[in-house]
Amino acid sequence: MERLGVRPDHDTAADSSHENSTNVSGNHTADESSPLLPSFLRGHVHHEGESGRSGFHPRHFLSVSWTSSNIVSQYVNILWPFAPIAIILRYVAPESHLWIFAISYLGMIPSANLLGFAGQEFAKKLPKVAGILIETTFGSIVEIILFMVLIVQHKNQDPNDVGEGEGNGDEGNLIPIIQAAILGSILTNLLLCLGLCFWFGGLRQTTQKFHAAVSETGSGILLVAAFGLLIPSAFYSALKGETVAETSGGLKILHEKFTQGALQKDILKISQITSIVLIIAFFCYLLYNARSQHSIFDQVIEMDEHRDADREADAAKMRYTGVETLAALIISLLFATWLLIILVEQIEDVVESGVPDQFLGLILLPLVEKAAEHLTAIDEAWDGVINVALYHCLGPSIQTALFNGPLVVLVGWALGKPMDLNFEIFMVALLLLSIIVVGNFLRDGESNWLEGALLVIIYAIIAIASWYYPNPDVATSNGLEGLVGQNVTIDAEVLLGLLAKLNAQ
Repeated sequence: MERLGVRPDHDTAADSSHENSTNVSGNHTADESSPLLPSFLRGHVHHEGESGRSGFHPRHFLSVSWTSSNIVSQYVNILWPFAPIAIILRYVAPESHLWIFAISYLGMIPSANLLGFAGQEFAKKLPKVAGILIETTFGSIVEIILFMVLIVQHKNQDPNDVGEGEGNGDEGNLIPIIQAAILGSILTNLLLCLGLCFWFGGLRQTTQKFHAAVSETGSGILLVAAFGLLIPSAFYSALKGETVAETSGGLKILHEKFTQGALQKDILKISQITSIVLIIAFFCYLLYNARSQHSIFDQVIEMDEHRDADREADAAKMRYTGVETLAALIISLLFATWLLIILVEQIEDVVESGVPDQFLGLILLPLVEKAAEHLTAIDEAWDGVINVALYHCLGPSIQTALFNGPLVVLVGWALGKPMDLNFEIFMVALLLLSIIVVGNFLRDGESNWLEGALLVIIYAIIAIASWYYPNPDVATSNGLEGLVGQNVTIDAEVLLGLLAKLNAQ
């Protein structure tokens, strides 16, 4: 079968006609080992990305923005009034924290949708490989912005205050929320988004089959990424029982040096080094997809290029000009960043109002920052392009695990903030079980609406459990607070007495 080395965004007509004309002429035929990079160096531009216009035309700009990438995204644009209302309310009535949070949350959905759509339009105007990289970046840029805002707003805690607080959002400690958001983003893609894709795709077609390269490669990389993410948690769980506590006077039990503080420092260093390694793995993943024609991108297009039910309608849509694309990117980035800052400012009051921070990080934040990616994936599944939909579910999960999560650890390192990968055992178990469940559903190479419904049900159960999960105490997770609370209450004079008795014996 003829090779079609393009990214999964339906930009196939120009490449197909180009390769067909090349093969007919007999001057050049791509062999099985031809890399994609030469097309990048030649500067080939996809004709589907051209608008036939130039400059900036407000009426056309608004029209293209309104139609967006699909009908669901078009309906999402109805929420645009909430974006300026949230910004105005933030400065007019700053004490209305819950209202500001709710309206900002709704305003983030169309902002993320426009950013994702503008990123797709921008990618179509670039060479093949550059388009892949750009589309991957813009697909999760809202998530990156969210993580950066959270880590910047985080306030380091005074070690002397450990164990005195009930929650962490009200004390300025946002690290548990960031950790929950990292795993929540992966779970939202693997369970909710994939489940809705299977559901809507199954409603239109009894069974949808997908290529093994998509499921096997995606689930395999996710397992590797999960292994890297969970190493710090496993390290801590294995050694937390071997630590000793320091008294307020600095006395160490039996003069041991492996204290809780020393273990926490080790966890932080392991997380930082692991993050560097995971980011290297992510760039290896990108390089493989860019150079190898056996990559996930080629397999997806080869299977799905003729399955898109509204391919002709998409090709007939108006496009942004280059200037309009940049304008859409700037506008959406400004709104998304501004609204995310407002959202994070309200977290303390939202947690105090009774919303658990685990539910906030694991469920609420991932839903809004992944809105554009989810809408695109569901639309693809409805149109019968299940391989592309599957990529939109697995691809962002891989980027979150290999790049976005490790990136926030490194940024925290640079800012002097103790962001680590020591996740709550509850979330660790959720991630592992979710990957196993999804892997089993992908193993047979086909999907139906029942599998989709089951995945959504699992996600709903996780959401219910996270609502009742108690807020961790301060700064650390995975059980350290309980150990500290038990040991520090021992009086120094009692310890001295015990040591005296031991020496006397």
